[in-house]
Amino acid sequence: MVAMAVISAVGLVVDDRVVAGAPVWAKPFKFAVSFVAYCPSLAWALSLLTRGRRAGWWAGTVVAVACLVEMTIITGQAARGRRSHFNHETPFDEALFNTMAVTVVILWLGMLVIAVLLLRARILDRATAWALRSGIFLALAGAAVGFLMSRPAPGQRRGVSKVVGAHSVGVPDGGPSMPLTGWSATGGDLRIPHFFGMHALQILPLLVMVVAALAPRLSRLADEWVRLRLVLLGSGVYAAVFALVLWQALRGQSLIHPDGVTLGAAGLVLVAAVLGTYAALRVPTPRREEPHEAELLDGPKELVS
Repeated sequence: MVAMAVISAVGLVVDDRVVAGAPVWAKPFKFAVSFVAYCPSLAWALSLLTRGRRAGWWAGTVVAVACLVEMTIITGQAARGRRSHFNHETPFDEALFNTMAVTVVILWLGMLVIAVLLLRARILDRATAWALRSGIFLALAGAAVGFLMSRPAPGQRRGVSKVVGAHSVGVPDGGPSMPLTGWSATGGDLRIPHFFGMHALQILPLLVMVVAALAPRLSRLADEWVRLRLVLLGSGVYAAVFALVLWQALRGQSLIHPDGVTLGAAGLVLVAAVLGTYAALRVPTPRREEPHEAELLDGPKELVS
């Protein structure tokens, strides 16, 4: 994927072709960079499995192969100057897109197996364990958003239209877009919740690392229960934001042009995050009962002075 990212970056510089309103090498570049972030975090999660390691190895291998197949098709179509997604223009283009659709389902099922294995794993640090579990289930939800994109957009008909499916909602693909991301600037865009959900597997473990790094300076963060509460709160807030951007996209609303309802919901999430953080840091930590002195000795209780 690193090699794919480099090749695509070169393509962005030397190739000025445009497909569906975007540079032809933009999609391979974004997918490659996304996989560069995603795959190592998944491999790290697999390394923490305490049982089912063989099943995890196979699931991880399936995910890696599915990623490779998808990237090969996306890059090949870019080299041909053709769109990779939703393309039914020729039998060959349609076969390639259908192959991608199958690999996405296989990738999703492989991730599901890993998610179940992580639920069963006995990871000593609870904050890390729940960051990984929450992250991969949110990643599954984010990946599932891709299935919504394959539905026929208004005016499209299966078996008739050359393009069936769309990233955008309420506006056609290829319109005005945001810089760098290419997300629609005038309507909803399902790529936003898709991206946001998929990368929970990096963001939530990163939260654990940040809290651990701050622990030497902030003694409260050295408490295992505080770290766990912060991770659970972070997971809940992340899930709420994911639901919010998905809802916004499905309503045909651009991320950068939210209406009052969207801003109100975002405000509620922000208030909940602030109050939750305060509570997580202030609520007393439950203390484990220390064993009675007599229970620490082998002798009978009456012999203990």
